[in-house]
Amino acid sequence: MDMELLVATHNEHKKEEIQQILGSECLVKSLTDYDIHEEIIEDGDSFHANALIKAKYCFEKTGIPSLGDDSGLVVESLDGRPGIFSARYAGDHDFAKNIEKVLEEMQGIDNRKAYFVTVLCYYDENGARYFEGRVHGNLLTENKGFKGFGYDPIFIPEGYDRTFAEMDPEEKNKISHRRQALDLFMDFLKVID
Repeated sequence: MDMELLVATHNEHKKEEIQQILGSECLVKSLTDYDIHEEIIEDGDSFHANALIKAKYCFEKTGIPSLGDDSGLVVESLDGRPGIFSARYAGDHDFAKNIEKVLEEMQGIDNRKAYFVTVLCYYDENGARYFEGRVHGNLLTENKGFKGFGYDPIFIPEGYDRTFAEMDPEEKNKISHRRQALDLFMDFLKVID
């Protein structure tokens, strides 16, 4: 098929991860590849809304089928926080501070249930389609592991005894929320092929 897909990110690591998962189905490009540098304002009130804002912006700017994503950590006993504010919960993309704030808010709380969610929005001339992945697990009371990013050091996925930050990237990528959403997206690409 080898269609071109614009992913609404400047993060080359994310672009490469998506390219690896999609394989030869698509040629994945980033905003940097198209020299688009203005900030996309994510002011939606849900993961779906923010993913749509990014995908629609990219498609309208380039005319190329685009993929926007929004991900975050949803903690049951914090009424769903940090949720859509995961990346800037205590400081813009300062995950040491973000983790610290979550652990502080969770002090003395027995219910440690949480899940990571990724919502992908694919946008082309036919409009928007959504694909969602979730990984359920529990939060620790302290950091463990040095791999991964974000809230990985305090999250143990169900059925495992290690945090995402203790897993090799290959192992995490097999079970991650982003992987689940991309698998659903790949199934969709096969249908429209």
